[in-house]
Amino acid sequence: MKLLDPIVAWQDEIRSLRRDLHAHPELAYEEKRTAGVVAKQLEAWGLEVHRGLAKTGVVGTLHGEQRNGKAIGLRADMDALPMQEANTFAHASTHDGVMHACGHDGHTAMLLSAARYLAKHRQFSGTIHFIFQPAEEGQNGAKKMIDDGLFTLFPMQAVFGMHNWPGVPAGTFCVHDGPVMASSSVFTITIQGKGAHAAMPHLGHDPVVTAMHLGQAFQTLISREINPLSPAVLSITKIDGGTAENVIPDQATMVGTVRTFDTDTLDQIETRMQVLTELTCQAHQCTAQFEFDRRYPATINNSAESQFCAKVLSELVGADNVWLDSPPSMGAEDFAFMLQEVPGAYVWIGNGDGSHRSGGHGAGPCMLHNSSYDFNDDILSLGATYWVKLAQQRLAQLAKS
Repeated sequence: MKLLDPIVAWQDEIRSLRRDLHAHPELAYEEKRTAGVVAKQLEAWGLEVHRGLAKTGVVGTLHGEQRNGKAIGLRADMDALPMQEANTFAHASTHDGVMHACGHDGHTAMLLSAARYLAKHRQFSGTIHFIFQPAEEGQNGAKKMIDDGLFTLFPMQAVFGMHNWPGVPAGTFCVHDGPVMASSSVFTITIQGKGAHAAMPHLGHDPVVTAMHLGQAFQTLISREINPLSPAVLSITKIDGGTAENVIPDQATMVGTVRTFDTDTLDQIETRMQVLTELTCQAHQCTAQFEFDRRYPATINNSAESQFCAKVLSELVGADNVWLDSPPSMGAEDFAFMLQEVPGAYVWIGNGDGSHRSGGHGAGPCMLHNSSYDFNDDILSLGATYWVKLAQQRLAQLAKS
């Protein structure tokens, strides 16, 4: 492993910064303190700083020794999750009900460290835009930055992202040539029936029973209508209906998520869900309002850019530590919006098995979106070094084109 010496020397500072961010988590579009920390550091290192995209987004621009019209973007997310932290170690969240349970604190710290190094070692041609994005956790922060002019104000030929991945050994990376993360859609179905006394069900039209039948029909949709070679998930995560044990309610609501990797499969699922909803409700003498919200598209790496990332990583950690056959995740990531606009790639950096956690961690596993999660500080220097190597080599390649 060939880490950059200055970055290794800053390890304690990077760790302190990361833990400070962890202790002060902020929700989507509320990352004012975090954005302030990021902007202050970038300005101190001489970068041009632009604030305000997607409310709290920060973009730091760094020019090399020569400006040749070529530029790339490196992106980190900043927001935390609305959940209570179970950890009690010294850098645990100081904000009740808010926690960095996905490692965005680590992502921000790694990209800042890379910016610091490159600001001090500008032996490259072209421009690097360091993108610190708010509101990744289901709130479309990437799309909002794009809508606010990210790629118009900061034109670039490629954009790259990185996420820590628990369960993958520290020192290892996963690179996907194609799909990385699934699309994310949310459905809400409001079933309107006719209320009645629970002892006299024949006088009503039961929306709860209708919801039960509809739920079963949806599972059959996945298992019997979708091509088994096209991964798809349909999960009903919430059913509301009724207020008392002796009352059949007028209304019941179903909420859930659909995940796929391709638009054709998603189109098929949405169409068939709507048909099943209408016919099932009709069969039970109910009506329904069907809503299907396509939140995030699938995260699809550009083949050439993912192969370039794999080459850089192989030189950094060795080819054996670059996993090219890791299966994609059915989780979602709004970096997908950036990849729809600019060619790029999104890689996973191994976060280890959780043994890095100090005393005071919660009883649960160190998995993403878990109240016992904590980012692995041992990989901070590695992630920062990767960003530097990737930026240097990709800009050098662009300079030749």
